[in-house]
Amino acid sequence: MPGTCVIGLQWGDEAKGKLVDILTEHHDIVVRYQGGANAGHTVVSGGETWKLSLIPSGILRDGVTCVVTGGVVLDPAAVLREIDMLEGRGVTVGSKLLLSDRAHVVFPWHVAEDRLLDASLSGGEPIGTTGRGIGPCYRDKVGRAMAIRLGDLYRADFPATLRHVVALKQRFLAGGGPAAVPLDADAILADMRRMAARLGPHVRDTTAYLLDAVEAGRRVLFEGAQGTLLDVDHGTYPFVTSSNSSGLGVGPGSGVPARWIDRSIGVVKAYSTRVGGGPLPTEQDNAIGIHLRERGNEYGTVTRRPRRCGWFDAVAARYAARLSGVDELAVMLLDVLGGLDQISICTAYEIDGRRTTDFPSHVDDLRRARPVYETLPGWHEDLSVIREQVGLPGAAQRYVERIAALLGRPVRIVSVGPDRAQTVFRDGDGDARGPAEGGGLPWPRQPAPVRA
Repeated sequence: MPGTCVIGLQWGDEAKGKLVDILTEHHDIVVRYQGGANAGHTVVSGGETWKLSLIPSGILRDGVTCVVTGGVVLDPAAVLREIDMLEGRGVTVGSKLLLSDRAHVVFPWHVAEDRLLDASLSGGEPIGTTGRGIGPCYRDKVGRAMAIRLGDLYRADFPATLRHVVALKQRFLAGGGPAAVPLDADAILADMRRMAARLGPHVRDTTAYLLDAVEAGRRVLFEGAQGTLLDVDHGTYPFVTSSNSSGLGVGPGSGVPARWIDRSIGVVKAYSTRVGGGPLPTEQDNAIGIHLRERGNEYGTVTRRPRRCGWFDAVAARYAARLSGVDELAVMLLDVLGGLDQISICTAYEIDGRRTTDFPSHVDDLRRARPVYETLPGWHEDLSVIREQVGLPGAAQRYVERIAALLGRPVRIVSVGPDRAQTVFRDGDGDARGPAEGGGLPWPRQPAPVRA
């Protein structure tokens, strides 16, 4: 059982970090394979909250190696801030963290480009960029001529390469007018050399490392960032991220062929959220939306921007589950729905008078989609204190089972709060077998505490 993958099936922010943290107990290696410091993962255990963007959530466990691969665009300053935060709170990083020498580096000019382009597009609907230079770095990666990878920082020709790129970027940014910030090549070089010296012990060829690991039978957990509906090729383009955030991105991002992944878990919130622009068919710009935002603390981990909230969209989630090839589901933040008399699920769209259960390929068609709702009874019990499947109220169980039926996958995990312990492991369709009998992982009833 070499590989397990955790994929968000909505527009990101599905609470994947908590699930990855729990699953890490059953794996030797945790891999982050795409995205950048625009992703935020939150883990809560024993009353302590941990917020990470680049370093995999598995870093909180002892005896686990965390790998950031070449599919990630890496901001050295952001990585060092996370390392310092972890070490300052008693978590040993050391040899537990590996960074790919193939990872492309986010430089100050990428952040400047991000802000410049965002300002130029302010007259239209915002895409929702975090302004951290992720998109411009991916653009340079594909363009090749001005891209610099982490391993390049240790080469003798790095100063000359950096000065050449700075000169080209300065000419580009000058077109932004007086608001453009000048680039100081000497200062950037000095900063990069200082950060490269600190990161040096973590840098290696992670592709070779991971291929050796799966061939040796080591258990690897692949941690997705953002969500399937933000995939640059298959999401709600152009309101997407700059990488393949669906399950299709695991192989290209990590360098590990899909044949080594034998379990894929799709993560959904019990409702829908989105940050920035782009259509959200089930959005509730009303008291329901406020209820979901405040009870779910729906503010970005990275940006603290308020998230748009709405009812669960089974059309979108089913499309994402099929696209990412997930085997089973984890339903997160179910407790947030408590206190509502009725709960709605979008089961179809009406677009120009035609009813469909297919997710549109063009964003304008999705913008015209009117959700067709199915209404279920709500509940008022406090789910946050429940730890066993039998303890869930009947209405909550029926809601979870309806999600499973609409997406065509069993729900194995239900989260009823941010802490590790606030997790219910379900038998799903009755299959509670362990690995020896051909079933899933032997889920612990009580997640283990942090071991620094």
